[in-house]
Amino acid sequence: MGNEQIPQPPSTAAAPYRPGGQEASVTGRAHRWLLDRIGELWTLLTDRPISLYAASVLRIGYGLLYLVFLLREFPHRDEIWGPGSPWTPAMAQQLFAQTGWNSVLLLSDSRAYFELCYVAALVTSALFMLGWRTRAMSVLFAVVVTSFHARSIFMTDGGDNLILLMSLYLVLTACGRRWSLDARRQRRRAARASDAPEPVRGLYAQQLHDARSTLTTVVHNCGILVIAAQVCFLYGSAGLYKIQGPTWGGGTALHYALNLELFQPWPALSHFVDAYPMAVAIAGYVTVLLQVAFPFVLFGRLKYPVLTVLLGMHLGIAVLLGLPLFSGAMIVADAVFLPDRFYAFLPHLWRRAVRRTGLWHPGPAPAAGSALVPPQGRPVPPGSMQPAVPAQKDTAAAAGLASEQS
Repeated sequence: MGNEQIPQPPSTAAAPYRPGGQEASVTGRAHRWLLDRIGELWTLLTDRPISLYAASVLRIGYGLLYLVFLLREFPHRDEIWGPGSPWTPAMAQQLFAQTGWNSVLLLSDSRAYFELCYVAALVTSALFMLGWRTRAMSVLFAVVVTSFHARSIFMTDGGDNLILLMSLYLVLTACGRRWSLDARRQRRRAARASDAPEPVRGLYAQQLHDARSTLTTVVHNCGILVIAAQVCFLYGSAGLYKIQGPTWGGGTALHYALNLELFQPWPALSHFVDAYPMAVAIAGYVTVLLQVAFPFVLFGRLKYPVLTVLLGMHLGIAVLLGLPLFSGAMIVADAVFLPDRFYAFLPHLWRRAVRRTGLWHPGPAPAAGSALVPPQGRPVPPGSMQPAVPAQKDTAAAAGLASEQS
């Protein structure tokens, strides 16, 4: 009996460490997931510039809008921005001392100086729209918009504010790489240098080139993301403010807007639309719903019908309420959400539509892989020879176009 040993319970020393191991495993997976997301975001920002076509559409759109705006107000330029404005330069300087704004239009009270600034603004808007020396023109365009906006700030509206913001954001983007004179010049330069050997850079020069390219890509991508966020905030805040008002909730907001004399460019048309109260109420509810839901539909295919309805809404605002500048600014801003493949497909769609109408007959393309094959489908006179140089030029141009759309 004395040799009997008291039985010991089974050891449970390892049991308390199992939850710790599981927790460490979950923490490790979460850590890896976070690192993967950070890596994807870093790749998105540094790998390649995004939305180059969309940035070019914004450049063309806002340059054209401001050019038309300045031409439209040309007869009234002195009353709005010039020395003869009721908002005198002295009053503007007093406001600038409080707000921190500034304007190149107030550097001199001379009428000749103002006329020179106005012509320079017209030229800058046109060159920015065309994409000539876009990097410098984007800075000058931002200075022009800021100066004219600040000179007569009490005559601005939401469209002017949006164009001002976008002109500042576009300085950060590479908005001249597509559909511009700069891109055309770059394609011609690449076509001329296609046969020349690529220059060999030193290690330091190559590192400097890579760093400059990466920095340009990061700044461009951040600019595009800021533009997209700005449009989302604009729609979301507008929708939330509308929800707080009783007129939008009651479906009568558009009825009151259509009966304001200030927003009746064509009173007969406004009264005709207002004669259908059910349609007006539905349009008001759809407007609020789309504006509130806009930031949440951008990551799926639902954004395409939403953008289409918003396009119709802005066209209605331009026609019925007489706000073409605001509507145009919003339509151009919405273009940032369309992918590059959509814009790259537009030239093909245009050529197909024109070809169906019979207004354009494209010349036969050379055979793939050979630039010396004569054009097919047309009789060649006996004894004549097709030169090889035009075919080579066509091949180079096609290669440039393909590289642009890739």
